[in-house]
Parts: sequence; C-alpha cells; structure tokens
Amino acid sequence: MNENKTMIQYFEWYLPEDAGHWKRAAADAAHLKEAGFTDVWLPPAYKGAQGKSDVGYGVYDLYDLGEFDQKGSVPTKYGTKDEYLAAVKALHEAGLSVLADIVLNHKMGADGCETVLAEECDDANRNEEEGPAQEISAWTSFRFPGRGGKYSGFQWNHTHFTGVDWDDRRKKHEIFQFAGKEWDDEVDPENGNYDYLMGADLDMNNPEVVSELDRWGEWYLNMTGVDGFRLDAVKHIRFPFYSHWLMELRKKTGKRLPAVGEYWSPNVKSLIHYLDESGLVMRLFDVPLHFHFVQASSSNGCFDMSRIFDGTLTAERPDRAVTFVDNHDTQPGQALSSWVQGWFKPLAYAMILLRREGIPCVFYGDYYGVPHDHIGPVGAQLDALLCLRRDAAYGEQIDYFDDYNIVGWTRLGEEDRPGSGCAVILTDGPGGSKNMCMGARFAGCAFRDALGNQKQTIVLDESGSAAFSVGGGSVSVWVPDVR
Repeated sequence: MNENKTMIQYFEWYLPEDAGHWKRAAADAAHLKEAGFTDVWLPPAYKGAQGKSDVGYGVYDLYDLGEFDQKGSVPTKYGTKDEYLAAVKALHEAGLSVLADIVLNHKMGADGCETVLAEECDDANRNEEEGPAQEISAWTSFRFPGRGGKYSGFQWNHTHFTGVDWDDRRKKHEIFQFAGKEWDDEVDPENGNYDYLMGADLDMNNPEVVSELDRWGEWYLNMTGVDGFRLDAVKHIRFPFYSHWLMELRKKTGKRLPAVGEYWSPNVKSLIHYLDESGLVMRLFDVPLHFHFVQASSSNGCFDMSRIFDGTLTAERPDRAVTFVDNHDTQPGQALSSWVQGWFKPLAYAMILLRREGIPCVFYGDYYGVPHDHIGPVGAQLDALLCLRRDAAYGEQIDYFDDYNIVGWTRLGEEDRPGSGCAVILTDGPGGSKNMCMGARFAGCAFRDALGNQKQTIVLDESGSAAFSVGGGSVSVWVPDVR
C-alpha cells in the first residue's frame, strides 16, 4: 500500500434491512473516488444465521452470497450475489480497491443438532472445567439444504468444532468444550484462553476444516474479484492460521491480497506479539489509538495531548498500523461501544489523515451519520481533511508534540506536487498558537486555514516559520494561500 492510501469502512451496524446496500455502494463509487478514498471495505457478503437481518457476523453459509433461499430470504441484508458482484465491479471501474470482510472464527444457525460429549468451562477461565463430561445437544450440523451442494459439497458436523455455548437439551447457556478437543493454545490469553468467542467455534487444528477454508478462499477470490481482506476476530483464531491461509491464497492467485486484522486489545504489546507470531502477513487496526481518542474526547481538556500516540501501533509499528476513529463495534449500543465524542472527531481525523504513519480508515457512520441514534455526519471538515490528505499531506513531517493541550506538526510538501505541504495545529483545551516551521521554500508565503476555523492569513518569515493559531477545542490546517 502506498502513502496516502485512504480506506472507508462502507457500512455501520444499523443500516436499513432493505437489501439495498450493494446498489448504494455501486452508485456511490465515483463519489468515493472523488472524495479521496482509495480502498473500500465492504461488510460480510455471505448469508448469516438471521438471514436478511444479519449484519454478517453470525456466519451461516460462506458460499451463499445472496443466491439461495436460506434463512428466510435469498438476499442478505445488503442484497443479492449479482448486486454484490456489480458493486465490486463498479468500485473497480472507479479506480478503487475492494476489501472483503472475512469471518472464519465461528458458524451459527445450524440446520440440526448433534449429541456430543462435552465439558462445561468457567467463562472467566476457559482452562477450568466445571464438572464431568456429559452429553449435550449442540447445534453443529450444517448441511445447507437450500444450496444443494453447489460450489461445495462439504457439510459441517461436531468434529469440525471445538465447542458451543448452548445445550439445546437442557436449554442451558454455558461454554461447552467438546470432549477430546482442546482450545487452541496460540490465541489471546484473556479469560485464560480466548479461543471461544461465539456460536460453533471452528477447530483450526482439524485438517478438514483448514482444507475447506483454503478451498473456499480461492473460490471466493475467483468469484468476486476482491483485492484484499478485513479479517475478523483474529485474536480468537490460532495465530498461525492466517499466516497459512493468506500465504496459500497469495501463492495460488499471484495477487498481493493486502489484509488488515481486527485484534481487539488496548495493549499494543499484544498487537505486536500477534504481528510477529503471524509472520507479518497483515496489518492490524490501531485499537490503542482509538481508546486514546475516546479518553481525550471525554477528559474536558485534561488529557495529555503530547502523549496521544504513546503506546500505539502507529508509534511502535507504523508500517503495520491501520488507524481509525470509530467503527461498527464501537458505535453506541454495540458490545464494544466506545464512541469518540463528536466535538473531537475533526481533531482525531486530522491525526489519522494528515500524518505519514499508518493507513487511515474512515467510518461510514462518521461520513454519512447514524440515523438510528440521531448522530449526524462529521460533515464539511471531514470532507476537507480527506481533500487535504489527497492533495497536501506530503513530504517530511516535523512534530511539535511539546504541550499538554496544543500540539501540531508540519508536512513540508513535495516539489513535484504543486500546492502540497501543510501545518496542522489542534487542541483539546484553550486555543492559542505554536511556532512551527515549513522550511525555507515557503519563506514569505501567506498561509490560510483550509478548514476555515481561523479567518486571518499568516505570512511566514525568512526561515519559513510562523506562529500558527488554533481556536479552543479545535483544529486548523494551514496551507499556502494561492487563491
């Protein structure tokens, strides 16, 4: 991925259940390109257990992209298979790359139950068993009758899973580990062992499972033509799995297949450990940075802005970081809800869009709003920041993170990009100014605030320096005034 690539997560949790999203994506393709995006992350395209109501993470049939009458509908929440393929084509024709959301940790909505010997596990410590093994009725039989064996005759049974969280015989909700199975040991250590997340947990040590997922991955790429992946819940899947899966697909297809994984942890050491253990086959979302944004937005000016990048993937492994402000899991009402307050959003987006480190990902809910919760879009300032990333945020970066509230940086521009270069200043507290240098190339130039928050112009001195100003709780991006 090149510098200044910009991704959009093209969905939020509460999109209407109208099977119309693939059509919206296709119609929006030219606008997304013009806005400055280079990559589009689309939601899971396959049939979920809740059919047309499933956001896509309750995976039922990976081969049903909205083609078969299963789970009460032919289309998924987002539309039909043909509409999905048409959306990918339209995005490609607009010059955009497409990332598919891949969920391989679990399956849900089985077609039948099986009697399985299993042991209850302590939810707080999955390594601790609670009582002897007993027979349970587990939803683990996946036969996909609506698809009738098209694309794959593989049918799933209890031997392909390590556990479930529901005994249908006793109508009991607990975590059950199947007898003779072990949780994967190369997973996140939260809860003693965080292999199990939800549904029927795939056994990634079963060669039949791995072979089927390899076959499906190749089929999916050939069928859809997507360019790369967003990988769900990687902390719950044995760490070597995606090293194998991605390398196999890259070898078979001859494509780069860029990938970004979701490892949900505020601890940057956990993210770095995963990157190293998985052989650096992907990037990861910078979850620690998201939590810093959340804290800064709710600290009433008492967050130390000079340290906002400390302990983040952006600081520790910038070449492996995908930065974001919010996403479908952090929006209000969701399991990982940790929403960045609206006033801080322009500041946060300036920090991910106008710096060298990381690839930024803009959230659909920030760009288009979240009507379900009466949350409007960030608006004109986000559009302006996207344009600034596309046109101005180039060249050497000089940081001025030397104050508790007011911080900034300059991008010195590139001579072969006319108009490039900018000085960014922001504060979570009172307004003020900061002396920053743009370099002698800009000596005597007049600069203006491209966001319009500061109305005056500033003339740089003979060294290309000036006292750039910012209003309270705001951000300003100063650029050469060529009007």
